Amino acid sequence: MLEFLLALLTTATVGVLLVPLLRARTTPSNRFDGELLIYRDQLAEIERERAAGRLPAADAAAAKIEIERRILAAADSVQATAPAPAASPTLHKLLPPALALAIPLLALGLYLQVGRPGLPAAPFVAGAQPAQPGEPLSLAKLLADARARVADQPSDPDAQSALGEALTLEADGTVTQPAVEAFNKAVAARPDDPRAIYYLGLHEAQSGDSRAALERWRALEAKSPPNAPYLPLLRAEIERVAKAAGIDLPKPPPGPSREQVEAMQNLAPEQRQQAIRGMVEGLAARLKDNPADRAGWLRLANAWKVLGENAAATDAYAKADALGPVDSRLLVEWAEAHVRQLTPGQAPSPESVAVLQRLEKAEPRNALALFYLGAASFAAGDKPAAAQRWKTLLALLPADAPIRDMLEQRIKEAEGK
Repeated sequence: MLEFLLALLTTATVGVLLVPLLRARTTPSNRFDGELLIYRDQLAEIERERAAGRLPAADAAAAKIEIERRILAAADSVQATAPAPAASPTLHKLLPPALALAIPLLALGLYLQVGRPGLPAAPFVAGAQPAQPGEPLSLAKLLADARARVADQPSDPDAQSALGEALTLEADGTVTQPAVEAFNKAVAARPDDPRAIYYLGLHEAQSGDSRAALERWRALEAKSPPNAPYLPLLRAEIERVAKAAGIDLPKPPPGPSREQVEAMQNLAPEQRQQAIRGMVEGLAARLKDNPADRAGWLRLANAWKVLGENAAATDAYAKADALGPVDSRLLVEWAEAHVRQLTPGQAPSPESVAVLQRLEKAEPRNALALFYLGAASFAAGDKPAAAQRWKTLLALLPADAPIRDMLEQRIKEAEGK
C-alpha cells in the first residue's frame, strides 16, 4: 500500500510540473544560424579591410582559412546534435509528458511484480553472475562461476581476470600464485587489461618488490583515460605503497600561487604574455627530466596551443600519445594544431595526415578530417578520393554554410569539370 501511495504522489507531482510544458508552444529553431551569421560578418569584415588596404592579402587569406576551419569544427557539433526528422509539433508537445507520467507507473508495476524490498543489496564483483532472488552472493558461488566461465572460455581475458580476482578474494586479499597465473593469462590475451595489471602490481607489493609495483601502476595510470573509474583506487594504492616503502614519488609541476596570479593580473598585456610563456617554458623544462608524465605533456600541449605555438603543441601531443593513445577529443585538438600551421593552398604534411586519418577512423563524419584529408588526397593525385571526402563533407554542412561554394568548386576540380 505504501508503494502505491508513493507512486500516486509521484505521478501527481509530475503532472503538476508538466502543466507549463503542455501550455508552451514549440517553435523549431536552428541554433547554428547565429554562428553562421557571426562567421559571415567576420568574412565580410576581412574583405572590407583587404579592399581598403588595411589588411595584407596574405593575412586576409590566412584569416579566411581560420574562419573556414571554425565553420568545419562547428559543423561537427551541429551534426552530432542534429535532431532526427521531426514529427508533428503536437507529438513533440504531448510525448514527453506522456512518457513522464507512464514511466513511474510502469516502474511501480514491475517492482511490485518482481521486486524484493527485503532483499539486501549485493556488492558488485566484476565477472560474477547475479545471485537469484533470495540467494545470498557467496564467495563459493563467485569462485564456482568464475571457474566455470574459464572452463567454457579459457582464452577470454575477462574470464581469467574474474577468476584471479575471485581467488584473491578467497585468500582475504592476498594475490596467490594461482591468481597470478590467471592474471598473466589475461595480460597475455589483452596487454592493457587494467584489472589484471592492478592485481599483478598488488602481488609485487605483497612480495616485497614495491618499486616494481609502483612502476607497473604508474604506467597503467599514464595510459588510462582521465575518467577511468578505477583511477581513484589506483592512485590511493600508489600513495599507500610508496609511503609504506619510503619511496618518494615524482611530484606534479606546481601551479602558480594566488600571489603570482594576482600579480600577473596587474601586468600589462605584453608582460602578462611574457610571464605566461615563462611558466610554460618552465613546464617544458621539467618534463625533460620527467618524460613519462603523460598528463604533463597534455597540459603543455594545451598551453602551447593557447599561446599559438602550434608546432610545439603538436610535438607535445605526440609525446603524450607515445605514452598512451589519446582519445578522439584530443585527436581533434592535435589535428587542429597541425592544420593551423598550413599556409593557404598548402597540402597537409605526412605527420598531420597520420593524425587526421586516426581522427577520421574514430569519427568518420568529422568535418576537419574530411576537408584536410580530401586536400591531401588531391595533392597526392588521388582525385576520386578527394571528391568522395568533400562530397561527404558537403552533405554534412548546413545549406547556407559560407564555405559551400568553395567546397563545390574544389569538388568540380577533383572531378575534372
